[in-house]
Amino acid sequence: MIISAADVKKLRDMTGAGMMDCKKALTEAEGDFDSAVEVLRKKGQKVADKRANREAKEGLILTRISDDSKKAVAIEINCETDFVARNEDFYSQANAFLNAAYDNNTASVETLLAIEIDGRNITDHLQDMTGKIGEKIKISTIILATTKGTLVSYIHPGNQLGVLVEFDGSSVDSKIGKDVAMQVAAMKPIAVTEAEVDSYVVEKELEIAKVQLINEGKPEEIAEKAAKGKLRRFYEERVLLNQKFVKDNSLTVKKYLEENNAPLVASFHRIQLGGDA
Repeated sequence: MIISAADVKKLRDMTGAGMMDCKKALTEAEGDFDSAVEVLRKKGQKVADKRANREAKEGLILTRISDDSKKAVAIEINCETDFVARNEDFYSQANAFLNAAYDNNTASVETLLAIEIDGRNITDHLQDMTGKIGEKIKISTIILATTKGTLVSYIHPGNQLGVLVEFDGSSVDSKIGKDVAMQVAAMKPIAVTEAEVDSYVVEKELEIAKVQLINEGKPEEIAEKAAKGKLRRFYEERVLLNQKFVKDNSLTVKKYLEENNAPLVASFHRIQLGGDA
């Protein structure tokens, strides 16, 4: 049968699939739109199955924060190429998934995938995207943060790095909040305070420092004491409040907050595209 260009365009508008895929689907479905949609969905499943073992390390990180700064959600959605990540449709779909996570208060990818948007669950939407785009698409990370204090969000240009910072106070100056979030983005701290650093990490750093010093010829007793000095430097590099403030190295982050009468940081989350936090 003859499939008109108008029908092909109509199916494309309905599904977002490519023109040739729409024409083939309508031909196979003998012009029936509902059947053609099913054909495209089955194609999406086939493509998804074929791409399942592919690496998807490109994509977007997006955040949404409530008007009162008490709730925030961050999401990482991945694809295979930067070209797809920069596509407006991909960005729009990612935002829809972010909003679904926010509206349903979920930090679980598994839970999010079962949530419905426009009558279909997100798993099906991802499958449709894979069928249309031809790349593996997945949601890999969701962070839900709530507080009695104040949350600040920062997305680094390009949407490949995102940060959420929780402050103890009921409000924080927007510039100060952004400064601290950018500090987290740039300097990759592992904890807010020394006390929050995992004891295993502390023991490992002490052992590494001690072995290095012994290899340099230091006696074991001296090496053990000197290793504690190296640990202090480790804290200065990896603990947020101990770090040198990137905009003024004469201050630590803690001193910067104190000098500006700003509340201290309670927690933070840092998401780097591809999992390199």
